[in-house]
Amino acid sequence: MNTTRRYFLVLVSSLLLAPVLGGPALLAQQPRLEAKPADAFFAKFEPVKAPPPSGLLLRPGDRLAICGDSITEQKMYSRIMETYLTVCVPELKITTRQYGWGGETAEGFLHRMTNDCLRFRPTIATTCYGMNDHRYRAYDEANGQWYRANQDGIVRAFKAVEARVVLGSPGCVGKVPAWTQSAGNTLEDLNLNLCTLRNIDIDLARQEGVAFADVFWPMLTAGFEARREYSPGYAIAGKDGVHPGWAGHLLMAYAFLKAMGLDGDLGTFTIDLQANHATATAGHKVDAFRDGVLTLTSHRYPFCAAGDPTKDDSLRSGMSLVPFNQDLNRLTLVVKGGSAANYKVTWGPSSKTYAADELAKGVNLAADFAANPFSEAFDKVDEAVAAKQNYETRQVKTLFHGEEGHFDMPATVALTEKVRKHFADAIPQAFVPVTHTIHIEAQ
Repeated sequence: MNTTRRYFLVLVSSLLLAPVLGGPALLAQQPRLEAKPADAFFAKFEPVKAPPPSGLLLRPGDRLAICGDSITEQKMYSRIMETYLTVCVPELKITTRQYGWGGETAEGFLHRMTNDCLRFRPTIATTCYGMNDHRYRAYDEANGQWYRANQDGIVRAFKAVEARVVLGSPGCVGKVPAWTQSAGNTLEDLNLNLCTLRNIDIDLARQEGVAFADVFWPMLTAGFEARREYSPGYAIAGKDGVHPGWAGHLLMAYAFLKAMGLDGDLGTFTIDLQANHATATAGHKVDAFRDGVLTLTSHRYPFCAAGDPTKDDSLRSGMSLVPFNQDLNRLTLVVKGGSAANYKVTWGPSSKTYAADELAKGVNLAADFAANPFSEAFDKVDEAVAAKQNYETRQVKTLFHGEEGHFDMPATVALTEKVRKHFADAIPQAFVPVTHTIHIEAQ
């Protein structure tokens, strides 16, 4: 019997124990499943349909805690998230801390969250546990209940301080890792186990009334498609089978940002060639428009990513596997009122030719121009985010849990916060307005 089917039997058994009057109605509520690719690879998987986002979860001034195991400690998806929130939705003024800890389980974080996390009064938190919790073996019910209890403890602890929660599922594995001690377990056994933990997370999120971010199913399906489309060796879950490269982390960040209810509208530039007039939406200001040349100053950036779209260590590749640009990264150019059939658009170092009807409907500059006038400024913000998150790992793991913290925790917190402030202040200092020009030429 496969692991997800066993999980469903547990659910059905609990329904059979319901009061007689409620039993038939409850039994009718069989969980809906996600659509599966038509391939034998997915035959045994029964992923419960993930709940959709229900509006914008973020609030102005939120203090975001990003919590998880060594995958979070890689500081890749957490970095994508913080940089995105800084430059793409600056009006929200979100501040972020990451709490990744290698080898950690949900139980481990539950034990340390008051000391390491809650003291900084987060108002919203994301969690990503399950990889270590599944113990790199086939699912068993006792382990599943242990995982659920600890996940529930984390959610309730955040709710007790009125912090909103995005409960993230674990990701998938790409191969049985070399360090596993569970002989005889196949790659399918491990992923079926992780799928079951994902289903438990969905049930828990519904029970506790919190948001859910589906990391597992998009990674598993996207990784399968990438191996067919790009290379049999494409490793969505990383070369060791567990720790993703940039493509996998882009998928993870996408899952969490989508769960937060962000709509991805970063601005629209509208040019009327016949009227010789141009406008821009909030976050951008038209400085001049003449003879097909639009100059703007922007206080909001698109999310900039370069790299080979066929390689698993590339953010651009991750963007090709999920609708990141469509859903979260739309900087739209609309050009109307022209007489030519085609127009060349030059933005920064690159040019692209569009049909006039394409431009009249609107094109996504962030998707079409990997290198663009924001790239250099974006990289400076991203580097400042990386430096701060690197220090946060040292602050918590080395100092809070080292000799300094054991000797005098309040003093250690106070001193390390002064150092962290230096790194935190560097982020808004790096986030400066960008003046850029778009050239429109008839072809």
